[in-house]
Parts: sequence; C-alpha cells; structure tokens
Amino acid sequence: MKPAILEKLDRLAERLAEIDGLLARPEIARDMDAYRKLTREHAEITPVVELFHAYTQAEKDYAHAADLLADPEMKELAQAEQASAQAAMAQLDMDLQTALLPKDPSDDKNLFLEIRAGTGGDESALFAGDLFRMYSRYAERQRWKVEIISKSDSDLGGFREIIARIEGQGAYSKLKFESGGHRVQRVPATEAQGRIHTSACTVAVMPEADELVDIVINPSELRIDTFRASGAGGQHINKTDSAVRITHLPTGIVVECQDDRSQHRNKAQAMSVLAARINDVKQREQQQEIASTRKSLIGSGDRSERIRTYNFPQGRVTDHRINLTLYKIDAIMDGDLSDVVNALSAEHQAELLAALAE
Repeated sequence: MKPAILEKLDRLAERLAEIDGLLARPEIARDMDAYRKLTREHAEITPVVELFHAYTQAEKDYAHAADLLADPEMKELAQAEQASAQAAMAQLDMDLQTALLPKDPSDDKNLFLEIRAGTGGDESALFAGDLFRMYSRYAERQRWKVEIISKSDSDLGGFREIIARIEGQGAYSKLKFESGGHRVQRVPATEAQGRIHTSACTVAVMPEADELVDIVINPSELRIDTFRASGAGGQHINKTDSAVRITHLPTGIVVECQDDRSQHRNKAQAMSVLAARINDVKQREQQQEIASTRKSLIGSGDRSERIRTYNFPQGRVTDHRINLTLYKIDAIMDGDLSDVVNALSAEHQAELLAALAE
C-alpha cells in the first residue's frame, strides 16, 4: 500500500478515536447540530477504520508466519498462512482504496427532475413525455415516490416542461449522471412520408437542498407573483390565485408551481425547487473547474451537452460519454435503466480511483 494512503488511514483512525471522545461529552449531546455532524462523520469513518484494522492484522499475520518458516515442522503451515494473509491484504487494499474515494454528500438525497422539450416541436414534447415515463417506471422499480411539482402539457401529448420530485434511498446517486441533452431519432406519428426525424430534450437532475445546510435565500431578493392556475387549453382549475411564480432577482431563476389547489403548498414547493436550482448553479460552477482538469461524467455543467441518443429504427441507446451502446431500447424506455446506471457509476468510480492513485 502506498505511504500516502497509509498516512491518510492513520489520520482517520486518530480522528475516529477523537470523535469517540467528543461524543462522550455531555455538552455535545446538548448541541443537536454538532451532535448530528459528529455522528454522521463517525458513521462515515468507522467502516474505513475497521478495514484498516483488518489490513494491519493481516500484515501481522504475514510477519508472524514468516517467523515460523525457519522451523521445518511448521514450514508448510507457515507458507499456507502467508498465502492467506497475502490474499487478504490484496483484497483489503482494494476495498480500502474504494472506501477512501470522496463521497458525494448529495448521494443519499431526494432529487428534482426537470425535463424540457427542445428542438423538434411537438415530437420533442412527446419525447419529453416518454423520458418522464422512463424515469417514473425506473423509480417504481426502485420503490421511490414520484411527485409532479409542475408541468406544461403539449397540445398533442407529452410535455413542454415537467418538474417532479423523486424521493427514495439513494435516488440522486443513481440518477445524477442523467443531466444533459437527450436526443431521439425516430419516425413521428405525424410523419406521413415515414422519414426519420431527430429531436431533443434537456434533462436536469438536482439534489434536494438540505434545510439544515447552506442555501440561504434572502426574502428581499425574491419577487413572488400569484396568478390563477389553468389547465390544458386555458381552462381554469379554480377561481382563486393559487398558482405561484417566484423570481430570484440575483440569478434570474424563475420557478412556477400551480399543481396544488393550495397557494401555501405551491409556494413551499416552488421555494424547494428554487433552492435546488440555486444549489445546482453552484455545483455546476464547481464541475466546470473539475472538468477543466480531468474528465467528469457529470460534465462541464453545460446542459446542452449531448449525452445520449435513442435510435428507435435501430433499437439502440447510446451513451456518448462512455461509448456504451445497448440494443434494448424498448426495455430501457420502460424503465429498465439498471445497465446504464451501473455502467455510468462504474466508470465514475474508476475515474475517482485513477485520481486517488495520482
């Protein structure tokens, strides 16, 4: 194992002992915020330190077996013990490298999914509807909850825009690589000549902002408008101004929410989306810095970056970032995203391991 990694593991073991001491103090238990942070850090460090202790024990077993090699009666047993300890050290070395990979603090969070129709008119809106169904079916398979926050229906079906909240264990960790441009190639139902058309949608996946953390929104920087919610074709859902539009003046971000009959609930939902979008802008700025130094699956933050093509005539889906092509478009559009999600996660982990080795 590399000296730099051993040094880091030593520091983590010392930190765990320090946290154990801090958590035993009564004044820490009275400060819930400090207590919560320490218990979270303790939970993150403990598995790594346990692996490290197992690695050091395997080292001791190897050294002890080496001392027995000089005894002819013990030589065979000592060689077997050395081989076992060596195999354990090799596996633990790999496990430790994986455990030391930087954790994305947003991985366990719920998320907001935004899908917007792009080039392609009505066909793009239909594709936006297909993408939303794909993610909804995937969420069902994961036993996640999907709640539509806001939507703008297209005249021929599908959506010009739809925003949904997805709640479930590890939701963001599995879908965070879906942000970007999604392109479809197929013959639209309205195409009389049978020609293949290309249209596109943009997808944004944003972790739900943690209320306890750092998205502070100054009320004086908001313009809040209320208006009457309406359905498709302009038909009024109700006769009160329950719909809410919030504009964040410093960034120009605008969020509308009108799917609930309660103005209070629409405002709360819109504020949640706004916080996630502001957080997303900050994250994308950081990602641009990362992308300038190394490849990143999360991308440079440019939502127009094309990440995937769905070719219906050929029955294939291609993710351009990792050169993955799967000939199972029907299953994927029905929510069977596991092959895509797993491949993207594996590539990201390999990228992080390469950075750790540097």
